Amino acid sequence: MSTRKEHEFRFREIITKAVCGKGRKFTQCTHTITPSHRPTSILGCWIINHEYDARKAGDHVEIEGCYDINVWYSFSDNTKTEVVTETVHYTDVVRLSSKDENCISDDLEVIARVLQQPNCLECSISPNGNKIVVQVEREFIAEVIGETKVCVKVYPGVGEEEIAEDEIVDEEFEDLNPDFLVAGEEE
Repeated sequence: MSTRKEHEFRFREIITKAVCGKGRKFTQCTHTITPSHRPTSILGCWIINHEYDARKAGDHVEIEGCYDINVWYSFSDNTKTEVVTETVHYTDVVRLSSKDENCISDDLEVIARVLQQPNCLECSISPNGNKIVVQVEREFIAEVIGETKVCVKVYPGVGEEEIAEDEIVDEEFEDLNPDFLVAGEEE
């Protein structure tokens, strides 16, 4: 027969850091680049030097960044080539789809990670023939981390051993070999 004392428990609130908001944003965009010569054909396109920074703004995270678009093209009826570079600045707004309303502090940390680096999907000459059109995709995931309360059930006495702390220390000293450190030096 069990007593009421065995089944008693309490609750304890623990303050910890946790993800209080999370969101994801996929973006496709088009950039128009004006080269110094009328292009004949596109020979290659690549995106480099991607940099970004994220901050919380209201119910969303704003990611501001930039990257360089490099387009290698030919001109003068494919007799000459050139690389045109343009730096593109952007702002992505990431809506927080999951939010913890129990966040207890205003001191929030924002972590943004790139799931898809800016990547060229297509690079073509515009219909009027004097510009280059570049389609780009990128994807981010953003997390907002803050302090929140977690409530846990505490069972007093569960898991505690009946041995006193002094007895454990005495037993540990009895098992020590006093010649342990000196034994290695004498050899």
